[in-house]
Amino acid sequence: MLESKFLPMSKEEMAEWGWDSLDIILVSGDAYVDHPSFGPALLGKYLVSLGYRVGVIAQPDWRKTKDFQKLGQPKLFFGVSAGNLDSMVANYTASKRKRKRDAYSPGGKARLRPDRATIVYSNKIRESFAKVPIIIGGIEASMRRLAHYDYWSNKLRRSILFDAKADILVYGMGERQIAAIAENLSLGLGVESLYGLDGIAYRKKEPYISQNTVVLPPFDNIKDKKEFNKAFRLFYQELDPYRGNPVVQRQFDDWYVVINPPAKPLSTEELDQIYALPFQRKAHPCYDHLGGVPALNTVRFSITTHRGCPGECYFCTLALHQGRIVQSRSEQSILQEAEKIAKNKEFGGTIDDAGGPSANLYKARCRLQKIKGVCAKRHCLTPKICPNLELKQDEYVKLLNQIRQVKGVKRVFVQSGVRFDVALKDKSFLNELSAHYVGGQLKVAPEHISQNVLRQMNKPKHSTYLEFCQTYTEICQRQGKKAYIVPYFISSHPGSTLEDAIELALYLKKQGRFFEQVQDFIPLPLTVSTAMWYTGENPFTGEKVHISNEEEKRMQRALLQFQDRRNWPLVRKALKKANREDLIGYSKQSLVPPEKAKKPIFQRKSGY
Repeated sequence: MLESKFLPMSKEEMAEWGWDSLDIILVSGDAYVDHPSFGPALLGKYLVSLGYRVGVIAQPDWRKTKDFQKLGQPKLFFGVSAGNLDSMVANYTASKRKRKRDAYSPGGKARLRPDRATIVYSNKIRESFAKVPIIIGGIEASMRRLAHYDYWSNKLRRSILFDAKADILVYGMGERQIAAIAENLSLGLGVESLYGLDGIAYRKKEPYISQNTVVLPPFDNIKDKKEFNKAFRLFYQELDPYRGNPVVQRQFDDWYVVINPPAKPLSTEELDQIYALPFQRKAHPCYDHLGGVPALNTVRFSITTHRGCPGECYFCTLALHQGRIVQSRSEQSILQEAEKIAKNKEFGGTIDDAGGPSANLYKARCRLQKIKGVCAKRHCLTPKICPNLELKQDEYVKLLNQIRQVKGVKRVFVQSGVRFDVALKDKSFLNELSAHYVGGQLKVAPEHISQNVLRQMNKPKHSTYLEFCQTYTEICQRQGKKAYIVPYFISSHPGSTLEDAIELALYLKKQGRFFEQVQDFIPLPLTVSTAMWYTGENPFTGEKVHISNEEEKRMQRALLQFQDRRNWPLVRKALKKANREDLIGYSKQSLVPPEKAKKPIFQRKSGY
């Protein structure tokens, strides 16, 4: 039986496991947290359950080779990941300023991982272990598997495989691929034996091109933005695990990246087995004196109920990483995890979250997907919910009720957010959600109010959000509660003009909603929105899309936080540029006072 303890991070801890050497070493840009929400813990424990000896090197000092050598040479391979976030997102804000805090590092300390961590770690390993296979994965590698636009350098970059000099890139969640890789290498088969594996990418000179292979415009050609969007569109069409074809793209000379179709989704039984593995739900004790790892605090006593999201929001990485097909755990598996949590001596009685990407999509399924895969030219949820998508919100409510009945569990909250257009399909779900599972605030993501912007985001209409707010408010009132909805909005997304940002600011003022934090759009590698950001066109329709320059980007963010005095000069500048000086003054509609303001003009009020 797999022991419930931390994977070894030192030779001394290896000895506690009875190991004098390792088969696999996982290197991560995050601190090591033994919790299923953290990749090294999940994959590491899974590999150990398959009989492999696995160790972890967390946040190594990349300036030297010493940390990469401390566990010795693995028999099979090094698995390298930047962590739960792309390292550039972890290190920099949307305005490209260095972050002051990193929640995935001990004590929240910043700069403990390098920029482009996957590349840096892989090259450092090569210095010490020239012949050991390097397998890269995680969100950073997954979203950089193809030639892509890099926001932080403002240029095109080749597939990360070439800079990292890695043997194999695993994209997606990775359990199925990593198990197959370990098995092949343990049998003495070479890296080439893995080239037929779904859910991976590799680099090769002059690869075999079959009649089903999709050949993309080469790297040198995609400097032409029309060719970039053509390459992106062809790649995007092959993202389905059932009907997808291999994709190849020449990177330079005779070298190509080959991307195999996505791995098949895990079955409920496979997911159950993985989440049944013993996790400490703690950060490694070596971080105790540093204040622990902040990212653990929000998920320690939470439960992942499912993976995958059919929403396909264009700015989001989920559809390209976890996929559009929802993969759900069984009720029995989830309840067993709740029982384990309830027995934890440090558990206070509250399950902080039981959900996944949009909690109310638990068990959502399309009866056609297992036969034909996801639709190539239709979306599951936009512009309206597809009738073939079977929603199971009643089963989700039943599950929440069952968790609440587990001995030792006092409360269960849904913190991962709900898809509001889906919620409208079942008023009884909203009734139960409001009555028992919202801890004062319900998080939803309308993202904007401009229909043009929402269309470029692939999000529901603003009228749908308003209908949801009205419905939820009425339900709360019948229960004698006050509705408090926390909406998430994005500034400067492709398609958003200054006029759109002003429209959103006026809406927020009317609602009396002032936000300390607003998400400024970050062009994440390989997303649809980033293709728009780089080319100025929608890659699917060819439609011209407004793109903010750096100054306008700052203006749009400032408009969404117009109540902050520090933003007033920038808001005034934006309003003047948009010929909306009527919004500068002391009227009820004004966003900011004149330059020599003598009295406050804002007053908070309730609402949604």
